[in-house]
Amino acid sequence: MPGLGSLGGVGEMRHLGLLGALALLVVVGLVTRPENFATASNLVSILSLAATIGVITVGATFVIIGGGIDLSVGAVMALASVWATTVATQSYGPVVMAICAMLVGTGAGLVTGLLIAYGRLVPFIATLAMLVAARGLAQRMSDRKTQIIDADNTALVELSTSRVLGIPLLVYIFALVVVLGWVVLNRTTFGRRTYAVGGNPEAARLAGIDVRRHTMLLYALSGLCCGIAAILIMARTTTGSSTHGDLYELDAIAAVIIGGTLLTGGRGTIMGSILGLLIFTLITNLFILNGLNTSDQLIAKGLIIVAAVLLQRRNLKERSP
Repeated sequence: MPGLGSLGGVGEMRHLGLLGALALLVVVGLVTRPENFATASNLVSILSLAATIGVITVGATFVIIGGGIDLSVGAVMALASVWATTVATQSYGPVVMAICAMLVGTGAGLVTGLLIAYGRLVPFIATLAMLVAARGLAQRMSDRKTQIIDADNTALVELSTSRVLGIPLLVYIFALVVVLGWVVLNRTTFGRRTYAVGGNPEAARLAGIDVRRHTMLLYALSGLCCGIAAILIMARTTTGSSTHGDLYELDAIAAVIIGGTLLTGGRGTIMGSILGLLIFTLITNLFILNGLNTSDQLIAKGLIIVAAVLLQRRNLKERSP
């Protein structure tokens, strides 16, 4: 099955390389800011920051392995957070707020999937349109104002404030999403079909896979992950806002690429994407601790993305007959 080979030797070597890069960043942190970097509070900060984007990254991994791209994830997360924190939704309590966020995210992803799979729109165009529309709808619903979570719904906020073994509950939710994503991708028919559709859609169709239906479901899954991420960011910030998730799509896609997932689809792993995410999160943390300019941070991330894509192309050329 296409893509499954990445779970073997090549994928394992890439994971070792990513672990080596993480270890190098840790050393840099210990050398440059030992008094701030090697602390429990900083570790919790890193994990909390990674959790929200990490959930989105899991969904993005499925979409990209399946041969697509999703530029709308940050905007969809913002829309879900705004919808879940309206006065009407909050009146039903935190459980309904969480369900609302997931339904809004899944619904937006489903619309995007329908446009791509059955409307024959290019993924780049369809998700770009959803990015603009979702962000605009979020601004209209909130009147460009930040919506605060009521005191009656503090159970949602406790996902960020409550800790088990010193780690916030939202990090455990992130870990659960990662585990479920790994199981679905590597141990289910849905995962095998995702690799097949991304590797060769025509061959997948001839093998009996409903490629259009599967593509639609991939975007719905990505939307669900955006809804879950909206719950986490609401818990962290105690707000719903149309500004949530700004540039999250770039961080998520970059993490997936650095993790070894091919932009053309058919190969990739959940673990690689999470390691790529942790590398980006550590870089952000080190820039903040060392008081470096945010612009320089963006430049560094851009260079890392370019290097990762060039490395992918080189590896593909070496492996091609």
